[in-house]
Order: sequence, then structure tokens, then C-alpha cells
Amino acid sequence: MTGARTRVDPHVKVLDERVVERAREAGIDTLVYAPHFTRLPEIRARAERHSTDAVTVVPAREVFTGDWGNRRHLLALGLSEPVPDFITFEAALAEFDRQGAAVLVPHPEFMNVSLTRAEVGAYRDRVDAVETYNAKLFDHHNDRGARIAAAFDLPGFGSSYAHRRGTVGAAWTEFEGDVRGEDALVEAFRTGTPRTVVRRTDPATRLRRLVEFAHLGYENSYGKLDRLFLSGMEATHPRHIAYDGRFDDVAVY
Repeated sequence: MTGARTRVDPHVKVLDERVVERAREAGIDTLVYAPHFTRLPEIRARAERHSTDAVTVVPAREVFTGDWGNRRHLLALGLSEPVPDFITFEAALAEFDRQGAAVLVPHPEFMNVSLTRAEVGAYRDRVDAVETYNAKLFDHHNDRGARIAAAFDLPGFGSSYAHRRGTVGAAWTEFEGDVRGEDALVEAFRTGTPRTVVRRTDPATRLRRLVEFAHLGYENSYGKLDRLFLSGMEATHPRHIAYDGRFDDVAVY
């Protein structure tokens, strides 16, 4: 751990031995692993398997609320039970509240997948932090996130949002004190523990960020086509047998 502070990358989509090694080399103490369309038990098992003495991997879920035309993403840390995608926004928040999870707003006002400024304001008492720096996005996106957090006096956080290994280490959130481990990190977000957002600005990092942004083209073309038409029902679809009908009444389709 880096002195009396803890370096956390609160949102990565990739995880293997090389990712953990890149995090260690960057001095990051904790990675928050929240891959798309993956159920919590699988995320948790993978996080445990890849945690090391140097880097703790914390499981989390970026839940896609609403349908494809009206998505609002929420990042939840500290879940004890699985929460599916494609349920109503209110239902997701209620489930997070019930489980005592920390609720973060990733990439606010980005495309049609994020909370708007007005929505952050309306739900400010039910979210714990707003992303003010995302290494995958451009400066004007991040400036907008910082303004939203400031407007509603909400703590910020920064992440690599790495979908590719090389982006790990591009940005992190540095908390005061020891917040390693899932419980400590959830508590730090929920209580507003002081933190600083740190980012790298060297040419190699800028190039990796551009590659990350270009990766959105794949996510929103073939990746989406595969999810919608080729791969069958998502593992995190609320009507999947794994959820035993618990979310049928709040499923959006």
C-alpha cells in the first residue's frame, strides 16, 4: 500500500494476471472489477482468484437499468446478492439500498447510457459519488462530470474504465487511509472519505486512451449485435432462471 493512502481503480472491465501486474507496477492497491453482463457469483469468484498480497480485487456490478433505448448505468459495490440488468431504475436503487451497497454514477451524461445532470440532482441522496475522470473518455466529457459532481456537492472518483489491459494504470482514486478490501472501500464511498483523483498524461497513456475510446465502436456494433441476436439470453437478464422470478415484476422486457 502507498503510505497512508490507498490507490483504487474503481472500475475495470478486464481481469487476468497481466492486468493485476500492470496495477501493481502502477502502485494501485485495489482494482474494482465490474464486467458487463456477468453475474455476481462469477465476478466474485474471479476477483478472489486474482487478488494478491499487493493488489486486492473487489467485485462489483455495473447494472444496466431500463431498456436499450433508455439505459441508465449504475455501479454498485458491496452487493451480497445478484442484481440483474434490464430492470427499472427505481427497482435497482431499491435493491442496492436493501443490500447496503455503495452506488456510484459512472460516465455521467455520456451518450444514452448515463444519468443526466437532472437525474443526478434528483437522486443525489441515493448515490455516493459521481465519476469526474474516466480514462476512456475525452476531456470535455470529464469536465462535464466534474461540474455535475460540484453542482450537487457529491464526491467524485476517477477510474481507468479499462476494457483493454493497457489502460490499467491510466487513472485512479487515491483515498486517505487504509481502504483495502470490499467492506472498507464500500464504507469509504458511503461516508465520503477524502480522496484525490489522479491521472497520467504522458504520450503513451494518451495513445492508450484513444485506443480505448475507439473500442466503443466494437462495443456498439458487433458487440451489441452479438448480445442482442447471436448469444441468446444474457446471464444477467432478469428473466434468466438464475433469478428465480424475483425480478419479473420490474423487468423492462
